[in-house]
Amino acid sequence: MAEKFTFKPAPWVPFQDQEVTNRLRSLTPAQIEKHPNPDFHIKIFPNIGSLVVADIYANIVASDREDKIFTFITGNPCPALYLPLANLINLNRINCRNVHPFTMDEWADDNGNIAPLSYRSGFTYSFLKYFYGQIDPELRPPIENIHYPSNENIDHYSDLIEETGGGGADAIYSGPGWAGHIAFIDPCPEFIPGYRPGAEYILKDTNDPYFQQGAKVITLHPLTIAQNSLHGVFGCSGDISNVPPKAATIGPRDVLHSKRRIETHGITTEGGFSSWQRMISRLITHGPVTPYVPGSIFQLMETWVYIEPVIARPIECLETTGY
Repeated sequence: MAEKFTFKPAPWVPFQDQEVTNRLRSLTPAQIEKHPNPDFHIKIFPNIGSLVVADIYANIVASDREDKIFTFITGNPCPALYLPLANLINLNRINCRNVHPFTMDEWADDNGNIAPLSYRSGFTYSFLKYFYGQIDPELRPPIENIHYPSNENIDHYSDLIEETGGGGADAIYSGPGWAGHIAFIDPCPEFIPGYRPGAEYILKDTNDPYFQQGAKVITLHPLTIAQNSLHGVFGCSGDISNVPPKAATIGPRDVLHSKRRIETHGITTEGGFSSWQRMISRLITHGPVTPYVPGSIFQLMETWVYIEPVIARPIECLETTGY
């Protein structure tokens, strides 16, 4: 009879309940799409990026035709999303005068100084180059409509979102990080007083003080640094020393106050099967609601979560597969 081998996760792992993770690994796509909260909608289908493009575009069109402000919180870098979106705007001559994008995060150095617009690996740099800069000049929003975290505004960035959007953004478009973050709302001391990996901290409803926290500069979790070292702006090469240690980010308050929430889970390594997102997707959609898996807060709100089929595949031991 085989001897059973058990262990505790490494001490820096934010969520450590192996009874939960063992259960989540075997979930089938059909099980993933079911959730006890009827307002938490989960749908598995391919090419989910096209849905985000379509939704943002539809709202921009409405902002032009109805002459109303459209405020949205968005992530970066996303050239594959923004290039077709900008070209649709140009093709159909949609005026973006009423569009107010808010980029959700930006890198910061070890002293908490937020990266300038000239930083090539920066999120706002990417947004300005691949969205704003691709729209025909006569159709672009005024440059003062483009909002992003900076050293000057980070302390009142959440106020700016609420003032512009009439209480909150009209929509937030997000996707999870390896540690479960929304934007850079990481499991970290800046968002969790008394932070201790593996601790139990269950959020029963949105009245918890956790949801009162707005934008701030935080220290990134090691998983977030490792994840981003695999992304294109850092060469897809695991170059962890090249990833900044801190970041500016929106807070749980901005997620809660958004009028519409669309979350997508679809990142794989260069479009293949390998993905750091497969388990965190399951924790976000079917694990306990906890700041140690920040994206799990969506379970308490009306949210639409779209998952690529490859991410929804059960997790199993692939013993004949190498790296």
